[in-house]
Amino acid sequence: MIGLLASLCLFFKGLIPGDTALAQDRVTFTQGPGRADNTALMECQGYRSRPSAIGTVSAEDGSQWTVPGPVHFSTALFADDLYNDCSGKRYRGPEDIDLSAIPVRTHAGGEETFTAYVFADNYFEFYVNGKRLAVDPVPFTPFNSNVIRFTASRPFTVAAMLVDWEESLGVGTEQGWGASHHPGDGGFVAVIKDANGDTVAITDAGWRVQTYYIAPLQSRNCLKVNGGMRDSRGCSSPDRENAQLLYAAHWRVPENWAAKTFDDSTWPQATTFSNNTVGVDNKRAYTNFSAIFDDRRNDAKFIWSPNLVLDNLVLARRTIR
Repeated sequence: MIGLLASLCLFFKGLIPGDTALAQDRVTFTQGPGRADNTALMECQGYRSRPSAIGTVSAEDGSQWTVPGPVHFSTALFADDLYNDCSGKRYRGPEDIDLSAIPVRTHAGGEETFTAYVFADNYFEFYVNGKRLAVDPVPFTPFNSNVIRFTASRPFTVAAMLVDWEESLGVGTEQGWGASHHPGDGGFVAVIKDANGDTVAITDAGWRVQTYYIAPLQSRNCLKVNGGMRDSRGCSSPDRENAQLLYAAHWRVPENWAAKTFDDSTWPQATTFSNNTVGVDNKRAYTNFSAIFDDRRNDAKFIWSPNLVLDNLVLARRTIR
């Protein structure tokens, strides 16, 4: 009897969200849209700006989920701008960038100085050795790009929280292509250089990436989970008019996911995508700096989980030596 009670205790403990590794790996489904707790994290009069709302969606088991993700936009330092219609800073190219005017962030320790160039569709948070150094100053649109200077000692671990923002909270959709609920897509590219201007890291298939929020889903059954792979590639994503019929899959984000000591060995390797697939060839926030992102000797790739469209919250990591 004692053994049975102990087993039951362990079982129910594993079902408490965020309590154990088992709970972090357990998928929870929600259906229909959530509520907006903040209808606009920022206001921008720039070209094609969309309100960046954030809110909560409830599951059948009573659990609450922050959508599109548990971001720190309102409490963290913004990354410095390369191109930002909202702030009005628009460098025409790498030759215009005055690195000496960009503050160096020392949160991660170390004495060597590095510079990270970042473009995200839509939102990123940038960590080094578990320290949050900067977040994207524009959560949704217009599209922007950023530069982050920091100190660290090699080897160091870079981690990024990546969010494909949404207009219909909890179902992963936005208005587009003539539909009220059109699935958007994501994408993240980064180049890290040392103090001499030499490239020490680029986004490529060597990064590890894990998915934590997938939507919209027409059905729960289309999602396949095999070991560390949370695979939504078999799920269809047609435009819809009724959000009440859409599902979403959620996993708890581990508290120490960005730490240098975090074990990401079960995470799948990043999937790479072309500039054309992500759709950046008409975005000056990217094309003004193609000499950095698309350097022929060190051509950075857009990375994400295997499904660029349905996977809306992904975490990425890479150790740099």
